[in-house]
Amino acid sequence: MDLLEVRELRYFVTVAEELHFGRAADRLAVAQPALSKTVKRVESRLGVTLFDRTSRSVVLTPAGAALLEHGRHALNAMTVAVRNTQRAADDAPLRFVVKPGGDANLLSGILAAYAEQRGARQVDILFSGATDRTDHLLDGRADAGLLYTPFDDLGGLTGETLHVEDRVAVLPENHRLAGRDSISLGDLRDEVFPRWAGVPGGGSGPEIANASELTALVRIGRVVAVLPRSLVTPVAPGLVCIPVPDAGPSRIVIARRADDRREHVTLLIAAASRRLG
Repeated sequence: MDLLEVRELRYFVTVAEELHFGRAADRLAVAQPALSKTVKRVESRLGVTLFDRTSRSVVLTPAGAALLEHGRHALNAMTVAVRNTQRAADDAPLRFVVKPGGDANLLSGILAAYAEQRGARQVDILFSGATDRTDHLLDGRADAGLLYTPFDDLGGLTGETLHVEDRVAVLPENHRLAGRDSISLGDLRDEVFPRWAGVPGGGSGPEIANASELTALVRIGRVVAVLPRSLVTPVAPGLVCIPVPDAGPSRIVIARRADDRREHVTLLIAAASRRLG
């Protein structure tokens, strides 16, 4: 018998994430006694204690923390393997992920170029959150997508640049710098920048999840931002966008996983690059 089965690993990871057997059982739709018995069986088979349990708390042991880290990777790898196997066996639609309003008007050209190719498939458009398009590609939820560099991490991915643009400071129209033709990053040294949900580091201002929240906060003078021009075009009422030359350019890249060599994905990347690159 294997030391650990996929079902057992999934049960453990859920308990480790919740640190509560009742909530974990609800999430897994199983009875709590059965879940507790499964975890005890895993501990016995591995010869380790995964949780320190009291009547008031459930805490991971060092062995449990190690299994959680590696177990998540194992479950993700299993999910990717299953999805890729299923896709290789059929004519599933090609899934393309974009940020809402973040395609710089390139999406229609990409779809048109791909549709002209022999062997083109139906394309399903997936809309991501502000920061998780790379996750969609790496875990197999999407086959290809549009990313902004240097903001999006291209680790594990490969792509072609379709568009290069400048970055602009997004300011309220009554800001002290609003009348400038251009400004530098140094001019913004004392300004408050927002923190993007899911992105480590960032500014010291309030956390935001999308461009609508950013626009509202900039308009009332709570924050400023430096973004690729296409993400703030057209400019919302009450705001101005001033070029920031020393911020460097931003590239829009059509990307896929580096190990994905499926023909229909290659066809999409090549068609988009020829038309727009």
